[in-house]
Amino acid sequence: MNDQTTTYDVIVIGGGAVGENVADRTVQGGLSTVIVESELVGGECSYWACMPSKALLRSGAALSAARRVGGAAEAATGQLDVAAVLRRRDSFTSHWSDDGQVGWLDSAGIALVRGHARLSGVREVTVTGADGTTSVLTARHAVVVSTGSSAVLPDIPGIGIVDPWTSREATSAQHVPESLAVIGGGVTAAEMATAYTSLGAKVTLIVRHSLLGKEEPFAGELVIEALRAAGATVLTGEAPVLAMRAADGTVVLTLASGGTVTANEVLVATGRTPRTEDVGLASVGLPDGDWLTVDDTLLVQGDAADLAGDWLYATGDVTHRALLTHQGKYQARAAGDVIVTRAFGRAVDDAPWGTHVATADHSAVPQVTFTDPEVASVGLTQAAAEKAGLRIRVLDYPIGNVAGASLQADGYTGRARAVVDLDREVLVGVTFVGQDVSELLHAATIAVVGEVPIARLWHAVPAYPTMSEVWLRLLEAYGRP
Repeated sequence: MNDQTTTYDVIVIGGGAVGENVADRTVQGGLSTVIVESELVGGECSYWACMPSKALLRSGAALSAARRVGGAAEAATGQLDVAAVLRRRDSFTSHWSDDGQVGWLDSAGIALVRGHARLSGVREVTVTGADGTTSVLTARHAVVVSTGSSAVLPDIPGIGIVDPWTSREATSAQHVPESLAVIGGGVTAAEMATAYTSLGAKVTLIVRHSLLGKEEPFAGELVIEALRAAGATVLTGEAPVLAMRAADGTVVLTLASGGTVTANEVLVATGRTPRTEDVGLASVGLPDGDWLTVDDTLLVQGDAADLAGDWLYATGDVTHRALLTHQGKYQARAAGDVIVTRAFGRAVDDAPWGTHVATADHSAVPQVTFTDPEVASVGLTQAAAEKAGLRIRVLDYPIGNVAGASLQADGYTGRARAVVDLDREVLVGVTFVGQDVSELLHAATIAVVGEVPIARLWHAVPAYPTMSEVWLRLLEAYGRP
């Protein structure tokens, strides 16, 4: 960038995957754009979340899949090469170097300023560099907050003193501990328990309520069954009430039931908090440290006079809509495009499912939990649909009964569920649990987003013999309209 440039059409605070997508859309639309980033360009997903976590999981999943196929099982007699797994993980994070991402920004015509950004007025951002120097950037049209979220430490006496892992430490570790205690029941807890069990650690997963509680109940049940079969200990209905480091360096967790769990390391995966505590929200009349409420065009909502003029946007985790990279990038595309549209005085398409809105945030969010078995879902669960007051019918089918699944793995275990809105005769939710079901999910997402009538889905013929034949079996369970 030109060091003298301090005014841009758009300023994006946060250079993760979401912020990059906002900037890409605004630059392509003809607006000068700068990203301000205090850490690595590429953000959490590239270095401490999506990419390294899936790299850690993939080797174990591939080996397990081979062991479920006769002929391959007899050949797959060894254990994972842990050092090789970690080297492969490191390659996906570019060894925590953002040179490639910075090069992409340059090629895309996106300016970059390194430092910590804080709102300091209407369309104004003050940046503090690593050396303490400050500079002021102003935006002609929009400022976008895309700073993401960070892990929350649970309210357990002593937990901060034992130097626990969060998702960052778990995905970037350079060694596998002999034993690992995992506190939490969400996606991160389930995935890291799966990964470290496959890497040879003695894993104890401590779940306060139910595992993957936002999914259909059978999803968590099947993952727990698989974790236990792989050698992990899973404690449900349990919660630590005290944490301490013993003289030998191990962590001792005292449970509410009176028992204890001892491990070399402890990973806390109990929730996320927005990274807005030091972004200068108070300067424009918003409380520091809060999630940001946005409308469907991603404009920040609030009563402060400083927010008038359609200039402050937020995308990604900070909106608290769906803390998923792909959903944040979806929001980013909508926000980037509507910023361009408003800048040039064009008509905004903000009706549901319009060009400039993130409608899918409300009813069609897809998610894959890369455990073994995988959990892939989109839309509403049975419980969520009932809570919404829909008149529904639930269709269940064992995926292992599909020919393509039986070819994929001997004794394939899995389950599919579709939730049908009977009044409209469309799908409002689909869940798959099983090996390799993640690749089934986009078809379900299209059906839910497109509100494809059940009668028309009968004409979507699945190829034989593939796992997609489960769609035909679900339709047969429903019956011809």
